[in-house]
Amino acid sequence: MAQPAQPSHFSQIFIPQTAAAGGLLITQPPQSSTSFFKIAPSQPVTFAWNMTSVLVTPTHLTVSAVCDNGNTYPVGPTDGIIPGTASSVVWDLYAYQTNNPNKPLAQATYTLNIWDDRGPGAPRRGGYLQQNSALQFALYTPQPYTPLASGWSCAACSGAMSIAAHPAFISLFVTFFIVFFSGFHLLRTSARST
Repeated sequence: MAQPAQPSHFSQIFIPQTAAAGGLLITQPPQSSTSFFKIAPSQPVTFAWNMTSVLVTPTHLTVSAVCDNGNTYPVGPTDGIIPGTASSVVWDLYAYQTNNPNKPLAQATYTLNIWDDRGPGAPRRGGYLQQNSALQFALYTPQPYTPLASGWSCAACSGAMSIAAHPAFISLFVTFFIVFFSGFHLLRTSARST
């Protein structure tokens, strides 16, 4: 007895030659300014996006943070690899910091990189997701509070600098400068006329 033919699960996607390359529009955090995130317990960071013009859904996305110091860190709970249909990832900075003492997060500026299963730097192709490196953010570690009574002092502050930057001192200096050169000009003009 002959076996019935099994249905084929092969599907083909038609991508028009005029199709634009797919992209990501970062929706969280806002890109209008650099966001600062605290490396502290119970302070997870959420990165979210919308895909545009993507006709071929990636099998997975890779999300990483590239630090100004050159180090690259995987973003999220799964070493930076998330499903291709994901539209966000949550990164627990403190958990990463505690679990990776040999490669700690620096207090610096980072660039978020997201690419599909074709890998970083894949060529532009209509309908396929193009790598996104548009978001910059910064990480910092909060410092414990030190009261003034315990001897705290401002290392970056200087008494001389605070006087020189005072508006009254600046206006006095500018007034003296104008009077001196105005008087010098009058002396030169009167010396020429005699």
